Amino acid sequence: MLLRRLEYLAALSREGHFGRAAEACHVTQPALSAGIRKLEQELGVQIVKRAQRFEGFTPEGVQVLHWAQRMLAERDSLDQTIAAMHGGLTGTLRMGAIPTALSVASLLTTPMREQHPLTRFRLLSMSSRDIVRRLNDFDIDVGMTYVDGEPLGKVRVVPLYRERYLFLTPIDGEHGAADTVTWADAAHAPLCLLTGDMQNRRIIDGHLADTGIDTHVVVETDTVSAVYAHVASMGLCSVVPHAWLPTFGVPEGLRAIPLPKPRRTYQVGLVLAGHGPESLLTRAFVEAARGVSLSG
Repeated sequence: MLLRRLEYLAALSREGHFGRAAEACHVTQPALSAGIRKLEQELGVQIVKRAQRFEGFTPEGVQVLHWAQRMLAERDSLDQTIAAMHGGLTGTLRMGAIPTALSVASLLTTPMREQHPLTRFRLLSMSSRDIVRRLNDFDIDVGMTYVDGEPLGKVRVVPLYRERYLFLTPIDGEHGAADTVTWADAAHAPLCLLTGDMQNRRIIDGHLADTGIDTHVVVETDTVSAVYAHVASMGLCSVVPHAWLPTFGVPEGLRAIPLPKPRRTYQVGLVLAGHGPESLLTRAFVEAARGVSLSG
């Protein structure tokens, strides 16, 4: 019963709402609230700030939450170990990835699935900051993000590839027949790029700013598919990482022309929690990833 109450606490932290936490745990809201109150009685401390709606945890509650998340992660690791002893690795690997790297995930999950056919995957798109936070809260097992750009804090890093860039342009556009393009050419072109809250966009903005030319961004979007759609339908151009090509390719009517290597390149990699248990699923995923040449 203690583990169940700890699950209630972790769900409340994750969802930030009593009703959604109860739904995630497949119980009624009164049952979840009663379970947390019972945990408070057993520990002799107030865990949740009392109000009509969830307003956070008390200082003691924050410490209880950290221990609850760790104990639940240890329980999951134990389940995986026992399952592996009785018939092969099983369970669900939870992965968070920045949007520009999410399409690469299939190149890693596929070989792991081939090696461990009983495994399942849950892939979520999130920012670098959310990846680190949820790793440390044991809400995900592994993240995929830039590992040498903005500070990530205390995480373990497994490098995967350095990002290269291509100029995506309509064949009938100004640069459609060109063999080469420069970053200055890209800065002059009407562009469709990801939104400014994404690290990929901030990196590309930096490369374009090095040209000293004011860029002309016509469309901003937070999805890769929308970038491709607007380049094709509106005759725009874009700067895209090479890692998009295995999944999205180069649609008919468009060309992808390599851009020169910028002054600084950025590396994408796996990030793992810097503390707590490492599950068998996570270890197997890292081993599978090391066998894949994402640079190629």
